[in-house]
This record gives sequence, C-alpha cells and structure tokens, in this order.
Amino acid sequence: MLKDSLVMLRDLHGFSQEEVAARIGISRQAYAKWETGATVPDIEKCSMLAEEYGVTLDSLMHAEAPKERSAFSLAPKGKNIWGSVTMNDRGQIVIPKGAREKFGLAAGSRLIALSDEEGIALVPAETFEENMRQMMELASKMYEEK
Repeated sequence: MLKDSLVMLRDLHGFSQEEVAARIGISRQAYAKWETGATVPDIEKCSMLAEEYGVTLDSLMHAEAPKERSAFSLAPKGKNIWGSVTMNDRGQIVIPKGAREKFGLAAGSRLIALSDEEGIALVPAETFEENMRQMMELASKMYEEK
C-alpha cells in the first residue's frame, strides 16, 4: 500500500517527515497523513515522491511486501531485489524463480560471477560475452583511429 511504501522509503533514505515535505512543497502534517493513510497525495505529488525516492510511480503506488521468490517492487528504477537466498555448505544457492524466469535461466545455464567490494553479481554468460565483444570492437576502432 502507498502509506507503507512512503514509510519504508523515507526510512531507507534516512529522511524525516519534515525533510520529505519540504522537498515536495507540502507541510509535515500533510505528509504524516499520507503515511497513516488518512489522506492520499494527488498524482503530481506522487510523481514528485517517486522521483525523490528514485522509484517508478507504478512501484510506489502498487508496492507490496515481498513474497517468497518474487522481486521486491521498491527497488531503484531498472533494478530488482529478488529477496534473500541461503548458501548451503557446498556454496550452492537457489536463484529465486522470478529471477530465473526474467532472465530465462534453467538447469545448465552458464553464469559469470562478478564482484566488487560490496558483493557478488551473476550475469548470464551470453550477455557478458556479447558486452565484452562489443567493448573489444570499440577499443579496436579507437586504436585504429589513432
């Protein structure tokens, strides 16, 4: 529900009600009423909230608590949060069904494991290899132009 999304997003961003209200040009009391569900913002204010929080208007309005193996709808635009997974003693995890369906993954699918200082990402091998091929072509063209 919208009221739950507003509370969660404000908390995730570390904003006070006063800060959010000031950013979108309303009173703190008006924002507090949105969070309690006593009133709802108009579409223009919803659009401003979605932009402020970096989510789509649709996800702001229709967010639900995450269900097992489904994407959490309040992820940043263009991103997905599929929920948590547990690694077994052999280092294996089960990729959530929604993620497998979205990326067409099935038994035997090849994935490239990437990481940075914060964590690990899995990318379909075909996608990674195609991106690398394009980068190599671009680098080759740039080298030839010099």
